[in-house]
Amino acid sequence: MKNLDAALLPDFKTWTAPPLPSEIPHGDMPGDKVHIGDDHIAKANRVFPALLEKAEAVLQQNPFGRCVVTVCGGSGVGKSETASLLSYYFTQAGLGSYTLSGDNYPHRIPMYNDAERLRIFREGGIRGLITSGVYCADAAAILRELWCSEEDAAPAKVKEYPWLALYQKAGRAALAGYLGHPAEQDFAQLTEIVRQFKNGADTIWLKRMGRSDTELYYENVDFSAVRVLIIEWTHGNSDYYAGVDIPILLNSTPQETAAYRKLRNRDGKTDSAFTTMVLEIEQRLLEQQAHKAAFIIAKSGELLSYAQYRALMAQS
Repeated sequence: MKNLDAALLPDFKTWTAPPLPSEIPHGDMPGDKVHIGDDHIAKANRVFPALLEKAEAVLQQNPFGRCVVTVCGGSGVGKSETASLLSYYFTQAGLGSYTLSGDNYPHRIPMYNDAERLRIFREGGIRGLITSGVYCADAAAILRELWCSEEDAAPAKVKEYPWLALYQKAGRAALAGYLGHPAEQDFAQLTEIVRQFKNGADTIWLKRMGRSDTELYYENVDFSAVRVLIIEWTHGNSDYYAGVDIPILLNSTPQETAAYRKLRNRDGKTDSAFTTMVLEIEQRLLEQQAHKAAFIIAKSGELLSYAQYRALMAQS
C-alpha cells in the first residue's frame, strides 16, 4: 500500500457522524463483548474530527499511508467501545481501520497473571517485614489467616496489626514494579507488530489469548486495505513500546472508576482490597503517561488540556 493522495482524504472540517448499525466490528480479544451507549458515542463524536485531522497529517508522512492510534484508560472507562466507534468512523470515511486489543499480549493468561500479581505482592511484603526485622512465627501465622480471608492488602487491618503497614507498603512497591512492565506485558511483540504495520505489511500474525491454556493461538490478519491501526489497551500509552502516532487517554477519576465498578457488580460485592490496589497502581501509571496524550477525554466527554487534566486529578 502506497502513500495517500492528499486530495482523496476526507475533510475533517465537514465530517459528520455516520449512522450506526446494530453491531459494528470491535477489538480482537476472544470472547470480548462491546456494549455501546450514548456516552461512548458522544465521546467518539466529540474527538473524531480533531483525530481525523491529526491522522491525515500522519498518513501523508508515512511512506505507506499508515497511522497508529491508541485508546487507553483505566477499568470501565469505555476503551473497547470508544475504540470500536473510532475504527468504524475511519472505515466509513474511506480509511480502512483495524482494532487490536492489547489484552491479548500479557505473558500469562488472566488466571495465571492474577496469581503472579498476588505472589509478587505477598512475597514482596514478607521481604519487607524481614528487612525491617519484624517478621516472626506469630506474624507468619497471622498472615496465613489474612491470606485465607483475602484481607492482607486491606488498610483497615493495620489498626489491628500495625506491622501490616510495612508488609503492605513493601508488597505494593513490589507489585508496582510488575504491573504494566515488560515482565507482565509483551511490549516487544507489540512494537514489532506496529513496526510491520507502519512498514506496509499486507498481513501480520496477531496473538489471540482467551482465559484457558488451550485458548492461545495466532491469526494471520489481512492489513492490505487498512490505513489506521487502533490499539485499545490500559497500557496503550506506555513508554515500553514504540510507534504509536496518536495516543488518546480516556480519563476517569478514582471516584468515577469506583462508582462504575460498584454499579457493574450486580451481586453487590465490592472490589477486594488487593484489586483496589491494582487499580490504584494502574491509575498512577496512566497519570505518569498522560502528558504524552494527544487527546484527553473526561468521563463526561469533555476534551481536556493537560493542565485541565492535572487540575481535575488534583481535586479528586
